Amino acid sequence: MTLASSLAVAQAAIGRIEARVLLRTVLRQTDAYLLAHGDDELTAVQQQQMAALVARRVAGEPVAYITGQREFYGREFKVTPAVLIPRPETELLVELALKRVPVAASCRVLDLGAGSGCIGISIAAERAQAQVTLVDASAAALDIVRANAAKWAPGNTTVRHSDWYSAIDDEQYDLMVSNPPYVADGDVHLQQGDLRYEPRAALAAGADGLRDLRHIIAQAPQHLRTGGWLLLEHGFDQAEACVRLLAAAGLLETFSAPDLAGKPRVSGGRRAG
Repeated sequence: MTLASSLAVAQAAIGRIEARVLLRTVLRQTDAYLLAHGDDELTAVQQQQMAALVARRVAGEPVAYITGQREFYGREFKVTPAVLIPRPETELLVELALKRVPVAASCRVLDLGAGSGCIGISIAAERAQAQVTLVDASAAALDIVRANAAKWAPGNTTVRHSDWYSAIDDEQYDLMVSNPPYVADGDVHLQQGDLRYEPRAALAAGADGLRDLRHIIAQAPQHLRTGGWLLLEHGFDQAEACVRLLAAAGLLETFSAPDLAGKPRVSGGRRAG
């Protein structure tokens, strides 16, 4: 079987884009290679590997967990079922954070509930003078954070085990970012698509999905330096509630920003000073 014919078979089952991703994984090659070598023959082992990966995807397993990686903000991040799969809409959080991190001056950043580390590590990789601390309550997630940090930002990242602020003590930061769980426990989407395979602890947050957002916001002022910012990703229908919580915590200049689909995705506020 040639590369081209293998792609055709896989494409019929899972679609063109995902078929190419899986074949690249088997061959450890690029899209350009697939295009240039379409008439090359796959070995028997490669055919078996490709068939096994396609079968996993047909069964519903997310491509990111099959390949062990996902692109985010121009970098490939290691992912496993221990962490949430990075999503394009979360890049908005990074973009808004970078606007508040100086390019050539020291800055302390805290990534709460880091998961794969894609948010905090992206900030650290783009801002060499920033000192970024990434925390998570999951030891398995922290293993992934450490691997990604070592690859993309080894010189200005620190990884720490902490259930939100539990291990932060009285430390303060110029910027805090988080993509916490924000799906309601009873949301039917938790039983659909990729969400079925992702860690529930990284998705569900109480009856209204606001449990962790409330906790993060309520304690944020004591961990923000004067003038420091808190930026949070949330559900498309939670912007109004988040802005209210930010204002109630005493944060100023509260706002919500839409993602590329026009849905309110990130809210934030600044500590007075």
